[in-house]
Amino acid sequence: MRGMMNNVRIGKVLFYLALSCSALGDKALAASSSALSEEPRPMLTEEEVHKAQKRYGGGHHSSTLPTKSKPLFTKENEPKPTPPIIERGDKFLANGNIEPGYTLPTGAVWQPGLWVFGNWRNAAGHFDNGRAESQEYLATRLDLFFNLKLSPTERILLGVTPFTDGAQQTGILHRDSQGTTFENGLNPYINTLFFEGEFGEIFPNLDPDDNKALDFGFAIGRQPIFFQEGIMINDTIDAIGITRDTIMIPGLTPDMRLTALFGWSNIHRNDNIRDRDAYLLGLFSETDLRWSTVNLDGSYVISTNPQGGDGLFLGAAATQRIGQINTSFRINGSLAVNEKGPAVDSGVLLFSEISRTVTGSENLVYANAFWGIENYSSAARGPTTGGPLGRAGILFASPVVGFAGSALSNQANDVFGGALGYQMFFNHEKTQLTLELGGRKDTDGSNTGAVAFGGQLLHALNNRSSIQLDGFVSEGQNQTTGTGLRLELRTRF
Repeated sequence: MRGMMNNVRIGKVLFYLALSCSALGDKALAASSSALSEEPRPMLTEEEVHKAQKRYGGGHHSSTLPTKSKPLFTKENEPKPTPPIIERGDKFLANGNIEPGYTLPTGAVWQPGLWVFGNWRNAAGHFDNGRAESQEYLATRLDLFFNLKLSPTERILLGVTPFTDGAQQTGILHRDSQGTTFENGLNPYINTLFFEGEFGEIFPNLDPDDNKALDFGFAIGRQPIFFQEGIMINDTIDAIGITRDTIMIPGLTPDMRLTALFGWSNIHRNDNIRDRDAYLLGLFSETDLRWSTVNLDGSYVISTNPQGGDGLFLGAAATQRIGQINTSFRINGSLAVNEKGPAVDSGVLLFSEISRTVTGSENLVYANAFWGIENYSSAARGPTTGGPLGRAGILFASPVVGFAGSALSNQANDVFGGALGYQMFFNHEKTQLTLELGGRKDTDGSNTGAVAFGGQLLHALNNRSSIQLDGFVSEGQNQTTGTGLRLELRTRF
C-alpha cells in the first residue's frame, strides 16, 4: 500500500513539475533537482495558469473541424486572368464549366478550342563591342501563335514570325560606313507547325483500366527543340519526338523520362548554317534521384554538307541543392566524325551554375563558370540563339530583337571565363534589376580576352506590357573598349 502511495506521490510530483517548468521557467528548473525528495508544491494558481496559457499558446479550444468552407480568394482579391486576343471554346486560365466536347470512336473526348496569342517586341539601341563597326538601330519582331486545343493533352500549334526571316530582322540600321539602311526581314512562311498528344489519351479504349503503360507522349512537325539548356540543341526543327515518362526503377529512381528524336529538315548547324542535307537522331534522358536530377543525352547528325559532315554530340548534367545553394554542373562534347568544318568541330565544354537566394528576400546571387576545350560545337542552333555560352549570363546572351550581338562573345572555342551577378526585385516583384560582372580569356594565344560590366532593368507596365533597359561597358585584351545600350518594349497578347 505504501509503495502504491509513493507511486501516486511521484506521479503528482512529475505532473506539477511539468506545469511549473512551463509557467515559472528558470526558477522551476533550478528546483527540479530536489523535487522528488520533497513534498509536492501547491498547484498553480488560476492567474499563473492563465499566464502560461497565454505565453505558450495553450487554453481551452475545440478540436472540431469547421463546417463552413473558406474560399481561397474573394471577389475583391481574386486574380484576374489575362486572356489571349482570341478565345473560342474553353477559356484560358478561367473558371467555369468545361464544354462537353465530342467523343471519338477511340474513346477520347475532345473539347476543341482556339487560342490566339503572341508577343510583339520593339527595340532601339546602340552597340559597339570594340572589334567591329558601331551601329545604331530600330528593330521589331512579332511572334504570333494559333493554338488549336483539342484536349488537355492534344493540340495543334501554328506560329509565324512575319518580320523575322531566320537571322534577318526588319528595322532601320545605321553604320557610319554604309549610312542608314532599311533591313527587310519580312517572312510570309510558317515558322512553327506541329501536333502533340499522348497515345494513351487518344486511344483510351485500348487500356480502360490504365495498366498497360501506353502513356507515350509524342510531337510531330516543325517544333522548337531544346536540350542541355540549349547548349547541345536550341533550334526549330522538322522532327518527331516520342517520350516515355514516369519510368520507375525499384531501388534506384522514382521517376525517369526517355525521349527519342528524329529530325529530317530545317536543321541549323553551328555558325548559322542551314544544312538541307542533315538528319538528326537523338536519345535523351532525365532521371530524378533522391539527391539530384541527372540528364544523359546523346545525338548524332548525319550530313554530306561540305562545310561539315557527320557529328556525334554527348552531354551529361546534374542539378541539385547543396544546403542552401542551388547548383548545376554540365559537360558537353562534340566530335567531328568525318571532317572538321564550320558546321561541326571537336571539343568539350564544361559549365557550372551556382546560385543562392539572399536570406530574408527574393533577391538572388549567382556565379556561373565555363571552360571550352578546343572547338565545341552544338548539334543544332537557331539563327538568333547565339553561341552555346549564352546561358552564362546577360553579358553573354544574344538579344532576340535588334542587330546587336552580345557584350561578350558566346562562342566556346578555346576559352574559359564566367559571370558573377546579383538579381534584385522591387515594387512587389514588378521591377527587377540585375547587375553582372563577366569575363572570358582565350587559351589558344589569340589575345581576344575581355571583361565587361553590365545591367538589365525590367519593369512590368501592366499585365501585358513591360519595358527593358540593357547596358554594358567592356574592355578587351587588345585595348578595345566597347559600349552598348538597348531599350525594348514588349507587349504580350
